[in-house]
Amino acid sequence: MEPLLDVEQLRASDAWAIEERGMPGIDLMERAAEGLRGVVEDVAPEGRVVVVCGGGNNGGDGYAVARLLRERGREVHVLWTSAPETLKGDAGTNARRLGGEGVERFAPQALDGAAVVVDAILGTGFRGAPREDAAHAIEAIDDAGVPVVACDVPSGVEASTGAVRGPAIRAVATATFHAALPGLWIAPGKQRAGEVTVVDIGIPSEDPGYPVEPRMWLIDHDSLRTYPRRGAESTKFASGHVLVAGGSRGLTGAPCLASTAAMRAGAGYVTVCVPAALNDIFEIKLTEVMSVPLPDDGAGGHTKAGVDGVLEKAERGGALVLGPGLGRTDDAFAFARRLARKATVALVLDADGLNAHAGKRLAELAARDAPTILTPHAGELARLLDTDSAAVERHRLEHARRAAATSGAIVVLKGDDTIVAEPDGRVGVSRGGSPALATAGTGDVLSGVLGAFLARGMEPFDAACAAVFAHAEAGRRAAAALRGPDGVIAGDVARELASTLE
Repeated sequence: MEPLLDVEQLRASDAWAIEERGMPGIDLMERAAEGLRGVVEDVAPEGRVVVVCGGGNNGGDGYAVARLLRERGREVHVLWTSAPETLKGDAGTNARRLGGEGVERFAPQALDGAAVVVDAILGTGFRGAPREDAAHAIEAIDDAGVPVVACDVPSGVEASTGAVRGPAIRAVATATFHAALPGLWIAPGKQRAGEVTVVDIGIPSEDPGYPVEPRMWLIDHDSLRTYPRRGAESTKFASGHVLVAGGSRGLTGAPCLASTAAMRAGAGYVTVCVPAALNDIFEIKLTEVMSVPLPDDGAGGHTKAGVDGVLEKAERGGALVLGPGLGRTDDAFAFARRLARKATVALVLDADGLNAHAGKRLAELAARDAPTILTPHAGELARLLDTDSAAVERHRLEHARRAAATSGAIVVLKGDDTIVAEPDGRVGVSRGGSPALATAGTGDVLSGVLGAFLARGMEPFDAACAAVFAHAEAGRRAAAALRGPDGVIAGDVARELASTLE
């Protein structure tokens, strides 16, 4: 998987290249500017270019790319939010190399008629909300309606987290240097970055002395490298047992989708544990899945009396998916909390299994000995952390990490940028690009895939990243088969799972 480096790691990487490998900083900046120039020319092959420069190295990159574009015959106008004579080091050198012609203080009217704007205002070290001069420029650029290419990171986006706390550039493309930044792939920053290009500036990260150990990655097909394939010697028992506990009157589809997805993801056998009053429905709907009728509340819902029946089946090992279609009655929540606490197998907690642990109960899960994976969307995570979903969406990485630390569980925060956060600090981020998943039931499909991968013996963090990739890829394939995402339903995604594991 492709590494994502936060700001501190990028600084350490640059410092090592300059101090230990003898690579002049001005040369690194020149290579960055060359890569940025290529992205600018791809976005706007002709026409006037406006480069807006702030202070620090981001501004230095802006002055450098302006010079390179002029050398290739482009008309370039440079606007500054921090006076170029205040720049120091390599950034100051590049400002002086460009000279003062066509360089002036930022004014919105200078954007008129531009073919493209290069945003070099705020760099990777930015935190919080932009100050007045930068904020004024960012707002004017967005109002101008001109395509924007961002240098390093769109101004106003925090590079390490994707958080946006004030006005922020909306770029059509971003050129970043040496390694991808988390904030370009995590919302809301992801929604501002456009197409991301990682420019190789020559820092040899494969060198044995390279000082940075990645702790975050972009999830891709490589995440499936540890998926255990069936062989001639395989049996249904060796392929893993998944238990799905959930279901209630009106919500029988969710456990059916989770069970079917677990089978499609390679589980050897699946057992669905449901209220007795609804068992006949599951017997009819699920041909390849076994069912266990549990004591119910008389209205088609779970009660604590059903926990022992699930625990008995779990003695065979495997993994437990708890929550799909569970419902929100007090009895169902008591069932979920007791079962989560007592189950000794790997646990995937989803949907109302998560809601059962809202209201400061999240820490109860830390007492579990077996692996635990939580699969909330923003609203569910907000309930678990006693906050609101808007706060979660503004700071997705922060909240996913907080929930992982509190629960001792791996947290899979769903979204286009699905985040997999482990308590020890490892993080996987989905590349997204699967709008077909924006339909009811696809979360149940993901839970079933997670259950299957855990039951097949995958290491939990690897299982979570692999499941996120397989789920998104199945959504893309389902959309391709139907010539668009809008008609895709969750069952289509489940059917495509097997082909993603080829």
